[in-house]
Amino acid sequence: MQEGRKREIRIKADSFREKCKISKYGIIDLFKDCVRLGYKLLRYPLGRNADLGFTVRKDNDIIIFTNSCSRLSREIFTLAHEIGHVILHLEGESSFIDNNGTINGRNTDEKEQEANYFAACLLMPADAVNRFIDLELLNFREKGLSAMDIARIMSEFNVSFDMALNRLESLKVIDSNQKLCLDNEKIEKKVGNLLRSVGGNSRLNIPGNEIDIPYEYIDYAIYNYNHNAVPKETLEKVLACYQLSIEDVSDKLVEHSSDDDDDLDDLIGGLDD
Repeated sequence: MQEGRKREIRIKADSFREKCKISKYGIIDLFKDCVRLGYKLLRYPLGRNADLGFTVRKDNDIIIFTNSCSRLSREIFTLAHEIGHVILHLEGESSFIDNNGTINGRNTDEKEQEANYFAACLLMPADAVNRFIDLELLNFREKGLSAMDIARIMSEFNVSFDMALNRLESLKVIDSNQKLCLDNEKIEKKVGNLLRSVGGNSRLNIPGNEIDIPYEYIDYAIYNYNHNAVPKETLEKVLACYQLSIEDVSDKLVEHSSDDDDDLDDLIGGLDD
């Protein structure tokens, strides 16, 4: 990636970060900021082998999905990565981007690298990282960083141990040998233990398994069910996410029509109805 493009991405990441709620150094809750800034956010535990996340544009809505089976720190990075796709790439003909490097079915490694760089700059901007090291890790200049220091960085910036190491290496705070030593120390002591030893956020190291779906999607599901686009079983699964049953929405359901000539736009519509 050329330096000019990196600078452009840093500026855009900084601009988005300014709209987020920040603690002393890190973003407090990127999930809440994402919703507050107008994105439709879906969090659902699809399974460890499923996509980490994707972004889709439907009409005027930007919809971001994250798989909450990931460790929380990884899910946060996925969200930052997808926000990067929205800001950097979701324009023109592109309408769908997933976390496997695919945009409208085309592999785009360069765009994946750009979204990763955006996420790193958003979650761990260089100035905030340097201030944290200078003010919070007073022994760094003499003794270097320990795995416990990395755990402190993790907890402050809401990132994974590996992401913290990668970012510190890219900022030239540590070199490749120091990174390897810290990674080995992580394996020996385990991240959960390190987080607990510094009073950090141990939730970062476990899957959130959150189910967070905008309430309006109930109306989408009902609309599609009423137009024979989805079976009753699918509607029941959607309602179960909200702890509702068919009986709870029975007044909104209509008898299915046997007409097979419904227009496709009607079947998948409902957003503006």
